[in-house]
Formats: sequence, structure tokens, C-alpha cells
Amino acid sequence: MIQVVFPTPDFRMRQEAGKDQLFDPIRKKWIIITPEEWVRQNFIQYLVKRLSYPAACFAIEKSLQVGELHRRTDVVVYHQLNPWMLIECKEPGVPLNENTLQQLLGYKSVIPCSYLVATNGNITLGFALEKSGKVIPIDSLPGYPQ
Repeated sequence: MIQVVFPTPDFRMRQEAGKDQLFDPIRKKWIIITPEEWVRQNFIQYLVKRLSYPAACFAIEKSLQVGELHRRTDVVVYHQLNPWMLIECKEPGVPLNENTLQQLLGYKSVIPCSYLVATNGNITLGFALEKSGKVIPIDSLPGYPQ
């Protein structure tokens, strides 16, 4: 398990049509706050503010096709225009289990990358992917490569 301490939130917030929204600085638009979105926004802020990942390296809800299924990744982190890390966000309380890892591996089959991460805001799991295809658990997130 990876220890993650979210920074103090400083989101721009508003209420629209009775729904709480926050301004997503990556997508540059207002987003309805769901439990999963709360996890995604806080995790991205953790990567930007605590680990110094550049804000420009993120893609959110990238569309892809896995076999016959149309899916969207929660977060893809790019390095030098190449996918480097896939992040799957679940709402708090949703267990991170074999199904979550299989979901990430399915995405990885379409988007090759070096790292897979799953988080529900309370628990974060990470895996490094060796060139041989072996999946190795990691106990801390990598720094963003220079």
C-alpha cells in the first residue's frame, strides 16, 4: 500500500442547479462533484503539489476501446507525449481488488505504460510493469521523470 496524504483542498467551488461543482484545472471546466470525482481531483492535486508532476501531463477520462467495449480511463499521466502511468479512481469505500487490477490491465493492453495505480482516496495501490510483462507491487509513487 502507498501512503498518500492529500494537500489541503483549494478548489474553486460553486453550486449550479442544486449540484455542487468544482472547477477542474486540467479539463478547464466545471465538474459535478461525485465521490469518485472527489478522489480523482484530490489525487491529481497530490501528484501536482506534493510530487511535482506537471499539470500539463494529465489526460482525464481518455476514451479507448478494450475488445468490444468502449471505456474511459480515469487518469493517464504522460511523459514526453507517451503514456507513462494509468490511474483508476474509485469512490471511498469501494474495495481495490482483483477486478480493479484486471480493469487496469485491460486498459494497459490498449495504452502501454510503465505504472498502474488504483486509489479510492483511503487506499492507494501501485504497480510497476517490467518489459517482460511482470507486474511488481510498489510501495511509493515514482517521481515524475525529468
